[in-house]
Amino acid sequence: MWNPNTPISEDCLYLNIWTPQMNTDSLQSPLPVMIWIYGGAFTTGTSSLDLYDGRYLTKSEDVIVVSMNYRLSVFGFLSLPNNPNVRGNAGLMDQRLAIQWVVDNIAAFGGDPSQITLFGESAGSISVGLHVLSPGSNGLFKRAVMQSLVPTATNAKFYLKETWKRAIKLGGLLDCPTSAPAELETCLQRVNASQLAVAQFGVLSNLESYPFVPVVDGVFLPDTPKALLNLKSNRKELLLGVNKNEASYFLVYAVPGYDLGDSLISKKQLLYGLDLFFGKEIEPYASTITDLYSNVTADGRFRDALETMITDALFNCPVQTFSSSYEQSGGKPFIYYFQHRSSTNPWPEWMGVMHGYEIEFVFGMPLNPSLGYTPEEVNMSKRFMKYWATFARTGNPGIDGQPWPMFTPENKKYITLDTQAPQFKSNLRAEECMFWDLII
Repeated sequence: MWNPNTPISEDCLYLNIWTPQMNTDSLQSPLPVMIWIYGGAFTTGTSSLDLYDGRYLTKSEDVIVVSMNYRLSVFGFLSLPNNPNVRGNAGLMDQRLAIQWVVDNIAAFGGDPSQITLFGESAGSISVGLHVLSPGSNGLFKRAVMQSLVPTATNAKFYLKETWKRAIKLGGLLDCPTSAPAELETCLQRVNASQLAVAQFGVLSNLESYPFVPVVDGVFLPDTPKALLNLKSNRKELLLGVNKNEASYFLVYAVPGYDLGDSLISKKQLLYGLDLFFGKEIEPYASTITDLYSNVTADGRFRDALETMITDALFNCPVQTFSSSYEQSGGKPFIYYFQHRSSTNPWPEWMGVMHGYEIEFVFGMPLNPSLGYTPEEVNMSKRFMKYWATFARTGNPGIDGQPWPMFTPENKKYITLDTQAPQFKSNLRAEECMFWDLII
């Protein structure tokens, strides 16, 4: 599902556009536009995945769907020290250019350039959040949907000097001169793209990092996301959400002792996993953390406990903290909590409702009968598409005459999404989030 199904190339800056069947014989009102930005840790990904096929969303909800490619990793986020030609964030500028193209041209496809909603997942969600916060992007669209991650999460790091160190290390790996920025730039330009794509992973020193990601460059991002979040300028409606077991996917690849089987881990492995994700500074809080999660650690379920801890610390709590700050600065956030495990999910049952596994329902994949989804999942997917499209039209994702309550720091309201009727709740992981907000 995640593997590219088309050739991969440096020549990647293309758009895909899906429109409903238009009646050219009569004048029609322009349609809302939804622009998708894919995830992949700013390192992998393509808009051509079957998962991102916009036909069902377009046809079901009478909206125009657009997706884009953008440069990734070393090609999109390399930054060289003291070199204005390679500042970093080229991939984000690719995205901005695509959004600007849609603003300028979507009317020719029946779209309304004043009714553009960005939506994205994982690194795509961080990208959407950065466009919300970037003064140069903010005015190009009206609303935004952020699925699973926000740019203020602990694992979303924007350190310019760290990127410079990695760029110099990359130059050394490729026998380039590293003392003069212009010479390093010229040398790297001469390196074969495939060689660059392989060599970039040599700059890493730990498991959870990715080679090159967005940075605070002073241009696209004039300040840190946390600082920009507090500015009261051009606030929007936002739809944000998380999946129940976001962390399980990452633990399999990052933490020794985890595997795809139904294996358990020890308390020692749990603490090591916390070190991997948060560093040694988490160690003084180890006993507090295990006490806080005693409902899952008491009977030795350390695997489940670590998954819950990481999901809270990197997903559940940052989404709510971001939403609180955004609401206090004049924005209108709405939050969902997705808790259905797809019947077609090939991963082990213990991994639960994983990171990225809401996307198939947002894009209407269950409407393809050959894929074998249940009737309940087909209906759920139809509701998902209606929520997202209604939000794009009106600024409130509520459907069937039932408004969706806005999240505020006081009410902390959210809605559960699964095959059942949505439930209106509040205070998602409130005690745990109070703790994580204090220490990270």
